[in-house]
Amino acid sequence: KLMDDRLKITASIRYDKSRNFDGNISPRISLTYGAGARKQHNFRVSYQTGFRNPTTQDQYIGLDLGQTALIGSAPENLDRYVETRNVSAAGQLIPGIAATKVLTGRDAYENAYTGESYKLYGDAIKAGSTPANASSLLVVATPTLVDAEEVKAFELGYRTLIKDFSVDVNGYYNVYNNFISNSNTITPLYGQAGTALAATALENNDVRRFQVYTNSKAQVTSLGLGLGLSRKVYKNFELTASYNYSQFSFDQSSDPSFEPSFNTPKHRAKAGLGNDKLFKNFGFNTNVRWNSEYQWQSTFIDGIVEENVVFDAQINYVIKALGSVIKLGATNIGGKDYIQVIGAGSIGRQFYATWTINP
Repeated sequence: KLMDDRLKITASIRYDKSRNFDGNISPRISLTYGAGARKQHNFRVSYQTGFRNPTTQDQYIGLDLGQTALIGSAPENLDRYVETRNVSAAGQLIPGIAATKVLTGRDAYENAYTGESYKLYGDAIKAGSTPANASSLLVVATPTLVDAEEVKAFELGYRTLIKDFSVDVNGYYNVYNNFISNSNTITPLYGQAGTALAATALENNDVRRFQVYTNSKAQVTSLGLGLGLSRKVYKNFELTASYNYSQFSFDQSSDPSFEPSFNTPKHRAKAGLGNDKLFKNFGFNTNVRWNSEYQWQSTFIDGIVEENVVFDAQINYVIKALGSVIKLGATNIGGKDYIQVIGAGSIGRQFYATWTINP
């Protein structure tokens, strides 16, 4: 603490090590400054680094979904996943080709074309191109084994309290490298990707589709802004409001197969009105929440989560003699069922009652 405790500097460094990955060092530093006669104007700035190790699913999943198989990229997992596929062009169509092909997880990473180039190849054939000409569109996939994701984060903020009015403003900017992602690959059932025999396998639709876990080659950035306001509007009534903006961006051309799975609405807003002393021992709180529509991406399904508005309310009663509080409340009052995750169940209304005893 410096300058009559107005300036506070906090710094730290952290080291983490996991068996499958190199060690990670994460330095962080933040500065806060209290201006004004009562230090009521608080400014903050921070810089921090962080990392995200791949999950056990990213490393060890081996799940056959029928049309596609998900393959984690831990080296031992590539050999652990084994499946047998029937080959349509065996025997008479291509002499010497066996009727079945045994595939492992290594084929998904080491003998495959990119899913995007395979789609372009198929579109070209549908448009009248010959397989020989369309094969020039094919790109051999070279996904790396998944590694730790890294982020550098910058944040600025300001907070003040003037009479009964509170304001909090913040903004952040993040830069990601080695962003953990999924990539679609297409493995030929005979031949090595990039050879004429493998192109023949694609022509005969003798292929296996995989989705692998890897790191994006694209540099990813995200930024956001937040604003929070609260004020006593009449006696003990408190009005609150907040707004958050989130944006995520990257150069799709640098990694055409990259799906970021950001799964966050660009706009979110919330407003509330409450009074914990409406009259003796009785209080209430209400709030309304809104978010804009946003794209949901996952290994299982993609789609659009529609915007929704949710209204919640709660009343509470204090029983001092028993040292307890009784609360009655409901969520999504009067609203329609909504979703926050594609593929999960819809959220309806919830009614609840609680009795908390704190003698």
